[in-house]
Amino acid sequence: MPVDYLNQVYETTDPDDLRTLYDNWSASYETDVTESGYATPKRCAEALAQFAPDKSQPVLDFGCGTGLVGLALEHAGFSIIDGVDTSPNMLVQAGTKNLYRSLTKIHPDEPKIGHYNLISAVGLIGSDAAPMSTLYTLMEALPKEGKLVFSLNDHALAEPENIGRLNEWLDCGAAHLLFSEHGEHLPKIDLQSTVYVVGKP
Repeated sequence: MPVDYLNQVYETTDPDDLRTLYDNWSASYETDVTESGYATPKRCAEALAQFAPDKSQPVLDFGCGTGLVGLALEHAGFSIIDGVDTSPNMLVQAGTKNLYRSLTKIHPDEPKIGHYNLISAVGLIGSDAAPMSTLYTLMEALPKEGKLVFSLNDHALAEPENIGRLNEWLDCGAAHLLFSEHGEHLPKIDLQSTVYVVGKP
């Protein structure tokens, strides 16, 4: 019987167990999420494109997985995409798409992000592959006038402290909310997400 990774990922809370789960899931990940109607990569890529007049700037696909977000970014007009992930097996799958300029394995506790004016973190932050503290890591790395697109699924949105952490950046003016839209994430399992684009002033 096939392993039900899609449900397991929302039930697993230990970070090490999650990383192992994603590593083991790499071979069937795209099939599983595509069959569930995975809509968030396209939504995020199109949202970021609205606020990126120069799509020739490099984009960092943080938590790139097997490369589904990279494909969406490419279709939205971005031409230079770098991917990072904690799962080596996911990176192998992403490499088969031949669309990334570079693919790098990062350590979850000390992710080295580098300098990017455009960053995406899709289907990653909150109650999934990375803790909400990842938002801080990405926002701190984002330069002045940089843009970050990310998503929070319904599981993450159900935890008020997650929105509170986003609002900490917005309320003090350290970041501006440029875009927010709730919509489809994995419609076949009736799960939605909110896509956000935030910018550094």
